[in-house]
Amino acid sequence: MAKEKGFEPGHGYDHSDWNEVSDNPEWTAADIALAMPFAEASPDLQAALDEALSRRKTPEPRVPISLRIDIDVLQKLQATGPGWQIRANDALRKFVERLD
Repeated sequence: MAKEKGFEPGHGYDHSDWNEVSDNPEWTAADIALAMPFAEASPDLQAALDEALSRRKTPEPRVPISLRIDIDVLQKLQATGPGWQIRANDALRKFVERLD
Protein backbone atom coordinates (compact mmCIF):
# COMPACT_ATOMS: atom_id res chain seq x y z
CA MET A 1 0.00 0.00 0.00
CA ALA A 2 1.27 3.48 -0.83
CA LYS A 3 2.45 5.76 1.92
CA GLU A 4 -0.22 8.28 2.91
CA LYS A 5 0.74 11.74 1.80
CA GLY A 6 0.31 14.54 4.31
CA PHE A 7 -0.23 18.25 3.98
CA GLU A 8 2.71 20.14 2.49
CA PRO A 9 2.60 23.93 2.85
CA GLY A 10 3.74 26.25 0.09
CA HIS A 11 1.72 25.03 -2.90
CA GLY A 12 -0.94 27.73 -2.88
CA TYR A 13 -3.22 25.85 -0.49
CA ASP A 14 -3.64 26.00 3.24
CA HIS A 15 -4.39 23.27 5.73
CA SER A 16 -8.16 23.87 5.57
CA ASP A 17 -8.04 23.20 1.79
CA TRP A 18 -6.23 19.93 2.48
CA ASN A 19 -8.85 18.91 5.03
CA GLU A 20 -11.59 19.43 2.42
CA VAL A 21 -10.11 16.81 0.08
CA SER A 22 -8.07 14.55 2.35
CA ASP A 23 -11.01 12.22 3.08
CA ASN A 24 -10.76 10.68 -0.40
CA PRO A 25 -9.37 7.24 0.45
CA GLU A 26 -6.88 5.38 -1.70
CA TRP A 27 -8.51 2.73 -3.87
CA THR A 28 -8.34 -0.82 -2.65
CA ALA A 29 -7.89 -3.89 -4.84
CA ALA A 30 -11.66 -4.46 -4.48
CA ASP A 31 -12.39 -0.92 -5.73
CA ILE A 32 -10.14 -1.44 -8.72
CA ALA A 33 -11.76 -4.81 -9.48
CA LEU A 34 -15.19 -3.11 -9.63
CA ALA A 35 -13.97 -0.27 -11.86
CA MET A 36 -14.91 -0.22 -15.53
CA PRO A 37 -13.53 1.66 -18.52
CA PHE A 38 -14.98 5.13 -19.06
CA ALA A 39 -16.48 4.09 -22.42
CA GLU A 40 -18.49 1.35 -20.69
CA ALA A 41 -19.55 3.54 -17.76
CA SER A 42 -20.72 6.41 -19.96
CA PRO A 43 -21.05 5.35 -23.62
CA ASP A 44 -23.07 8.42 -24.65
CA LEU A 45 -20.48 10.82 -23.28
CA GLN A 46 -17.65 8.78 -24.83
CA ALA A 47 -19.39 8.94 -28.21
CA ALA A 48 -19.76 12.72 -27.91
CA LEU A 49 -16.09 13.08 -27.00
CA ASP A 50 -15.03 10.85 -29.89
CA GLU A 51 -17.11 12.90 -32.32
CA ALA A 52 -15.71 16.19 -31.03
CA LEU A 53 -12.16 14.91 -31.28
CA SER A 54 -12.65 13.50 -34.78
CA ARG A 55 -13.91 16.87 -36.00
CA ARG A 56 -10.70 18.49 -34.77
CA LYS A 57 -8.49 16.20 -36.80
CA THR A 58 -8.08 17.62 -40.26
CA PRO A 59 -5.93 16.23 -43.05
CA GLU A 60 -4.48 19.68 -43.69
CA PRO A 61 -3.66 22.45 -41.24
CA ARG A 62 -6.14 25.23 -40.80
CA VAL A 63 -5.20 28.82 -41.49
CA PRO A 64 -6.33 31.75 -39.37
CA ILE A 65 -7.91 34.46 -41.53
CA SER A 66 -9.85 37.65 -41.16
CA LEU A 67 -13.31 37.42 -42.71
CA ARG A 68 -16.02 40.06 -42.73
CA ILE A 69 -19.53 38.65 -42.30
CA ASP A 70 -22.82 40.17 -41.25
CA ILE A 71 -23.32 40.41 -37.50
CA ASP A 72 -26.57 38.43 -37.59
CA VAL A 73 -24.80 35.56 -39.36
CA LEU A 74 -22.03 35.59 -36.76
CA GLN A 75 -24.52 35.67 -33.88
CA LYS A 76 -26.48 32.73 -35.29
CA LEU A 77 -23.28 30.72 -35.71
CA GLN A 78 -22.11 31.53 -32.17
CA ALA A 79 -25.55 30.70 -30.78
CA THR A 80 -25.04 27.09 -31.84
CA GLY A 81 -22.52 26.78 -29.00
CA PRO A 82 -18.94 25.60 -28.66
CA GLY A 83 -17.46 24.33 -31.90
CA TRP A 84 -19.29 26.87 -34.04
CA GLN A 85 -16.10 27.67 -35.97
CA ILE A 86 -15.73 24.02 -36.95
CA ARG A 87 -19.35 23.87 -38.07
CA ALA A 88 -18.87 27.08 -40.10
CA ASN A 89 -15.80 25.51 -41.74
CA ASP A 90 -17.82 22.36 -42.51
CA ALA A 91 -20.60 24.45 -44.09
CA LEU A 92 -18.09 26.35 -46.21
CA ARG A 93 -16.48 23.06 -47.27
CA LYS A 94 -19.86 21.71 -48.45
CA PHE A 95 -20.46 24.92 -50.38
CA VAL A 96 -17.09 24.89 -52.18
CA GLU A 97 -17.41 21.16 -52.99
CA ARG A 98 -20.63 21.96 -54.86
CA LEU A 99 -18.68 24.45 -57.00
CA ASP A 100 -16.68 21.66 -58.63
